[in-house]
Amino acid sequence: MGKSSAKFDELVEIIGKLRQPDGCPWDRKQTVESFRPYLLEEMHELFEALDHDDHRHIKEELGDMLFQIIFLGKLYEERDIFTIAEVLETISAKMIRRHPHVFGDKKFNSEKELRRNWNKIKKCEKEESGQRHKDIFSFPRSLPALFRAQRVSGRAISSGFEWPDMDGVLAKLDEEIEELKEALASGNRPGIEDEIGDLLFTMVNVSRKAGFEAETILQRSTEKFTRRFTRMSELAAQKNGSLEELDILAMQELWIQVKKEE
Repeated sequence: MGKSSAKFDELVEIIGKLRQPDGCPWDRKQTVESFRPYLLEEMHELFEALDHDDHRHIKEELGDMLFQIIFLGKLYEERDIFTIAEVLETISAKMIRRHPHVFGDKKFNSEKELRRNWNKIKKCEKEESGQRHKDIFSFPRSLPALFRAQRVSGRAISSGFEWPDMDGVLAKLDEEIEELKEALASGNRPGIEDEIGDLLFTMVNVSRKAGFEAETILQRSTEKFTRRFTRMSELAAQKNGSLEELDILAMQELWIQVKKEE
């Protein structure tokens, strides 16, 4: 704990030095507005490292992300809005307050009860701070669509709105597929769009119910398709041709070959 604290303080001092008049010109000219894109970029680089389970890369990206967060805090500290120490104090107090079953004598009989209490505490926090209470689904719209859908679905089950088992979700999936077929047959574009959305949302619930993150699953499936399609192109080139010159049947044969290789 002592070593971590010392290293944290060292990083804060490094960032402070970078922002000094004799520091780095690039770091000195940064503002909250100009820094936002870098924060987003570093976050996605961390996600990519996590996807590949590259421990060395993950360690590096965690460091980059920590630098970004402290740097952003330093920008606000320089404007006398709040300090980095206050940021740490705020999150520590919040975590203790939201975990009365760990830091207090509160007892819960199920994870469902725990989630309900968590949401209740969050609501009280907003009311006490004077924040306008939006709704229980106050997730940023800027989140990736699948990730946001799963978070919304997860929040709904804290109120008891949940299928009793996977069979119920799969039955709903079958229902949505049939409704999409009907919409496609009708040619009603708004209806088709609506049913595709319902089908995607139901698939998110299948993923959640099975214990997976829909966003991660689709990313991996996209990577798999990209890898296989690239290999198809290579095989076509080896035969002195290109995919564009093949008909769909020949492409499907290559696809089957690539799948067998894997």
